[in-house]
Amino acid sequence: MKLLAGLGLAGVSACGFSPVYAPVGPASRLYGRTALPEPNSEESYQLIRELEGRLGRASSPDFALDLALRLSESRLAVTVENTATRIRVSGRLTYTLRDAMDRELAKGEVTNFTGYSATGSTVATQAAKADARARLVVILSDLLITRLVAEMPPVPSART
Repeated sequence: MKLLAGLGLAGVSACGFSPVYAPVGPASRLYGRTALPEPNSEESYQLIRELEGRLGRASSPDFALDLALRLSESRLAVTVENTATRIRVSGRLTYTLRDAMDRELAKGEVTNFTGYSATGSTVATQAAKADARARLVVILSDLLITRLVAEMPPVPSART
């Protein structure tokens, strides 16, 4: 069984596969080398905090990431008295990754949504709203990192 697993891994490495988070993988090119924008809202602060956790803080950045975060709410479930009981929070994060020469390396947007219940007290509804928005920011940051790592070319290897 171990022999079959070893042969399978040998086949994967022969096709040019390399782990994303390996020392020469695409993620290593971004870690500690990407400048992030200054936050301008509570949600953008949460976003930058999440991204710094995944990309580290850049002391001398080789890349700059421009971000635009937009969150919106819509009523999903409404009672006959026109009171919303379920709220959908939608998020859109547009991004542009630039190198030190200000060339665009990656550009796009990621979107997702979450929701919360508005049937409790005012305090409970506000807490549910804040939690839903924070969850959505984490989801969008995960999607962004996945997209950036997928679009980032790997570091050229020394193999010939």
